[in-house]
Amino acid sequence: MKKRILTGITTTGTPHIGNYLGAIKPALKLAGPDTESFFFLADYHALIKQTDASLIEASVKDIALAWLSSGLDTEHSNFYRQSDIPEVHELTWILSCSAAKGLLNRAHAYKAVVAENEASNADDDKAISMGLFSYPVLMAADILIFNATHVPVGPDQAQHMEMARDIAGKFNHTYSKIFNLPEALIQNEISVPGIDGRKMSKSYNNIIPFLCSEKDLQKAVSKIVTNSLEPGEPKDCNNCNLYELYSLFGNAEQIASFKQAYSDGISWGDAKKELFTVINSEIIPIREKYFELNAQPDLLNDLFADGARKVRPQAQELIEKLRDLVGISKIV
Repeated sequence: MKKRILTGITTTGTPHIGNYLGAIKPALKLAGPDTESFFFLADYHALIKQTDASLIEASVKDIALAWLSSGLDTEHSNFYRQSDIPEVHELTWILSCSAAKGLLNRAHAYKAVVAENEASNADDDKAISMGLFSYPVLMAADILIFNATHVPVGPDQAQHMEMARDIAGKFNHTYSKIFNLPEALIQNEISVPGIDGRKMSKSYNNIIPFLCSEKDLQKAVSKIVTNSLEPGEPKDCNNCNLYELYSLFGNAEQIASFKQAYSDGISWGDAKKELFTVINSEIIPIREKYFELNAQPDLLNDLFADGARKVRPQAQELIEKLRDLVGISKIV
């Protein structure tokens, strides 16, 4: 049996260099000929954090185009939108009736908000929606609806994978062994510094975009914060966010040369030009593909419709089996 690898992509915000290096690029490497790959846009998950409908709609488009431009092959992978598979939500309810509340109480995201409320002497449940609390069940349904065998996640999502396994295991024990117990493929966390040295994040307003014009990319790189060392003065590449970014894009020879340039006293302006060049050389084909795809107004809707047609029959088949197991089926 082929590995069945499933990757969920939350549709909040606009993708940046950090997303490309930390999520898109490593996930696409896993989609080989020996695997069955599922990539889905988790638009219902986005409702937990975002209430502006226009921003969610824009994010779905931007993120879908980011993955497609970066090389996601819809001919050999399953690419779909979560909201186009209503069986996911029926499965969520079925699993909710089996999942233990005590298990959900231990979810890190939920506990973090409770801790913040306690620290500010607010009610424990302030600003906690049922969406946030039951997020692990929806995530489990996303995975189990297609009986994925492996799910690439960052270290921060490892707990949710364990919870998905617990939820599946309890259901199997109560009714019948119908679900795989999916394995987490823990991805090495890549810390991508933003222009201010902190972790690149839209919430810090310190991102470098990659679905943008060459001019805008260069403008973002030019804003990277550096120290006051003058040209000709040796510079330390350790703990330098500009050098760290270069190391994420350059090959071994380029990195060694750049390190020597630091010792030789390269000016910060020239260092930024070098960084722009090495990022741009990798981004050029992605940028060209992005502008090509963005010019096709019906492309995404057609791809989403095709994706749903490919995968939804599998979801419907599983739900029929589950209905029989739990006693919700035709009377004979």
